[in-house]
Amino acid sequence: MAEVVIVESAAAAGELVAEEIARLIARRSDAVLGLATGSTPLPVYAALRNRLAGADLSHVRGFALDEYVGIDPAHPESYRSVITREVVEPLGLNPALVHVPDGAEDGIEHAGAEYDAKIRAAGGVDLQILGIGTDGHIGFNEPGSSFASRTRVKTLTAQTREDNARFFDSIDQVPMHCITQGLGTILEARHLVLLAYGEGKADAVAAAVEGPLTAFVPGSAIQLHPHATVVVDEAAASKLRLADYYRYTFENKPAWQGI
Repeated sequence: MAEVVIVESAAAAGELVAEEIARLIARRSDAVLGLATGSTPLPVYAALRNRLAGADLSHVRGFALDEYVGIDPAHPESYRSVITREVVEPLGLNPALVHVPDGAEDGIEHAGAEYDAKIRAAGGVDLQILGIGTDGHIGFNEPGSSFASRTRVKTLTAQTREDNARFFDSIDQVPMHCITQGLGTILEARHLVLLAYGEGKADAVAAAVEGPLTAFVPGSAIQLHPHATVVVDEAAASKLRLADYYRYTFENKPAWQGI
């Protein structure tokens, strides 16, 4: 079972995860981070900016989870732009060391295998940040995705396109396809950290953490990982049957273990 940490707010979650990332970078200046986009990881990135202000992070490497297919990389909502705006520039990372899947339609049939090869060449991801969709997806691995899947092109569900329409002028502008790390690729990271906030994510969190292992809930794949941490606020934890147990174990955990 994944370790579940229940905190009072998204800001508290950001501080907790940023502390773990800072410890990782202190141990290894060229640490490899798995970078998620969307609103969920923003408190982590904000906390990192404060915690690591002035630190030399020029050797830190990063791999984004996904990218839209066919979107101009310069578009403000391409994940290349989002990662640059929210992570690379504020933290002072070297842009050449931060990678995003290639969503160009030309050569897209080979882009997934090439991205997985880059991750392997970097020695793998040390810590992968994850969010979870209302339907239980992680990355853009929609319900039905294989637990062995690799980085590949996927068709976005109507629900995911509706969820992401808030970042565009209309749902018609949300791309139909994406290239995403597969569940098999994600599970190769050494530490998974899944974050969720709000009552709207409570069902997905409960299904991923305490429900059966099923491709219908891609997030349940974290149950297969030897070092997975789920950090949620009280609202997102509201459907967890063992919430009191999770609070008790975290309160009595040795501080040196981190998360």
